[in-house]
Amino acid sequence: MSQNSAFDIELVNRSKAGDTLAFRDLVNAYKDVSLTLACSVLKDTDLAQDAVQTAFIKVYEKLNTFRQDSKFSTWLYRIVINTAYNLLKQQKNHHQMDVLSNLAVETDGKSEAKALTEQEQRKYINLALNRIRPDEALILRLFYLYEHTIIEIKEITGFSKSKIKVDLHRGRENMELQLQKMLGNEITQLL
Repeated sequence: MSQNSAFDIELVNRSKAGDTLAFRDLVNAYKDVSLTLACSVLKDTDLAQDAVQTAFIKVYEKLNTFRQDSKFSTWLYRIVINTAYNLLKQQKNHHQMDVLSNLAVETDGKSEAKALTEQEQRKYINLALNRIRPDEALILRLFYLYEHTIIEIKEITGFSKSKIKVDLHRGRENMELQLQKMLGNEITQLL
């Protein structure tokens, strides 16, 4: 199992001792990835920001329970993901939100002739991730974008290895299908 970085250990220990600036540094170090993971689950940036804020409050309150037998990031991301799933359940009970259901990507005849820019590629990948199941999007982000191993993903999400492998397989297929719908023949420039 990977060890915590010296930077994380120092910040965690200082935070446990009441150093709020050290905790702020932890938040700054992990807020972007945490937001991306929460967005994978919730498919809504505002809800994801709420989930991340709630998760960081939980982390602050529970920091003394962190035993350093796993990486700090793994422990944190597990809290972020659980918080996001709890918020998703609450939202489904109140009102099902599907932000991108009416999204139509317009293409013109000229677009096939030009290559997609890196920014356009990121845009379409994020749109496709937002259109697939939350579990699949989360697993794809953790595995490909953040380069976590299946073992680390298991620790972060609490999912079984077999579920992770199945979601990776299905997620890739569903993402390709979504990209095909959005890009048509241009998909070859992305894959």
